[in-house]
Amino acid sequence: MELIKYYFPDLTKQQLEQFEKLESLYQDWNLKINVVSRKDIDELYLRHVLHSLGIAKVMQYQPGANVLDVGTGGGFPGIPLAIMFPETKFHLVDSIAKKLKVVNEVVEGLGITNVKTTHSRVEEIDEQFDFIVSRAVAIMPTFVHWVKGKIAKAQNHELKNGILYLKGGDLSEELESYKTATIYNLSEFYKEDFFETKKVVHLPLKYKG
Repeated sequence: MELIKYYFPDLTKQQLEQFEKLESLYQDWNLKINVVSRKDIDELYLRHVLHSLGIAKVMQYQPGANVLDVGTGGGFPGIPLAIMFPETKFHLVDSIAKKLKVVNEVVEGLGITNVKTTHSRVEEIDEQFDFIVSRAVAIMPTFVHWVKGKIAKAQNHELKNGILYLKGGDLSEELESYKTATIYNLSEFYKEDFFETKKVVHLPLKYKG
């Protein structure tokens, strides 16, 4: 939790309380439905919360923005981002129902009101969003195919509407055909070794009416 306070010193009292609560909620629910490995539960703030908030280091969502979290799993990056941007709407989608049960319980336990969840494949979501976020659920070409036609037309942010993807390792081959992609190294924002190869990829996508 100290890591969160260190890297995000301007959090409100409510945000601090919600981030504090995350650990006990996940520890409790993870015993019933395993969504996070044991090692990762012990390092929840580093490996999940701070990693998710890497997106907040490159992107400040505007109030009223609409964000889709694809393959949210246990609620990452969606839940930490929803705490960070309480006036932004987050739609968390996963095809595995038991994971969403944990997500729903955590959201309720935190008293978050800007999160909606759907048990479905992302292709079946018939909505449009300013941004689509995810943590390495597929290689970029596959992911782009999944989210086709889901980007809103109106641009309200410094970064163009599109994908914000948390990935690790060498992405040169995977992103070869995406000339408009920008890679942000999380090691520029965080000094822990865990983030040495971790990145946020921003890929603008055009609106398709």
